[in-house]
Amino acid sequence: MPKVKVARKSTWVDMTAMCDVAFLLLTFFILTSNIVKKEPVLVYTPSSISEIKIPETNIMTILVDKSGKVFFGIDGQDRREQLINKMAQKYGIILSEAEIKQYTLLDVSGNPIGAMKDYLNLKLEERENPDNNLGIPVDSTDNQLKTWVKTAREINRDSRIAIKADQNTPYSVIKKIMKSLQQIDENRYNLITRLEEGAES
Repeated sequence: MPKVKVARKSTWVDMTAMCDVAFLLLTFFILTSNIVKKEPVLVYTPSSISEIKIPETNIMTILVDKSGKVFFGIDGQDRREQLINKMAQKYGIILSEAEIKQYTLLDVSGNPIGAMKDYLNLKLEERENPDNNLGIPVDSTDNQLKTWVKTAREINRDSRIAIKADQNTPYSVIKKIMKSLQQIDENRYNLITRLEEGAES
């Protein structure tokens, strides 16, 4: 008995639903993801079991790298503009509009106020070079960090201080920063850490 040949038909799959799901997922991930701010130095924070989340606004950030260089920044471009103008006025430095604009684009910066003008005139790739970030002085003879924090407090009374230090930062540097904050009656601050593995319940 001869075999019955079934006529071949081309298969066609409607991909509309698949495309809809793909774009919905893409939109979801874009809207829910947090943009990581670029920092001038790479910092590996120590681990802890604390799960307290620090707010993303009204924050003064003190960043310390493993060599002990100190960086400082506040959120909001308009606040940064006020901050650099007040600091320039306090130290008798004249900054151009272009230099002020460059400062407002920095989340954190780490240079003595006297070297700030030269730093802001560098090209972007030169500013990212760690050798061009000298660190904010926290010595007893020239403690500019206290002035940065006090000036930032004048601009925004609701700011919270967050200290983000590398796990290999010398303790003496952290002690200097804490002592500096105590001297200007800033006794409340957060230490930024990463969640210890296995600490999630």
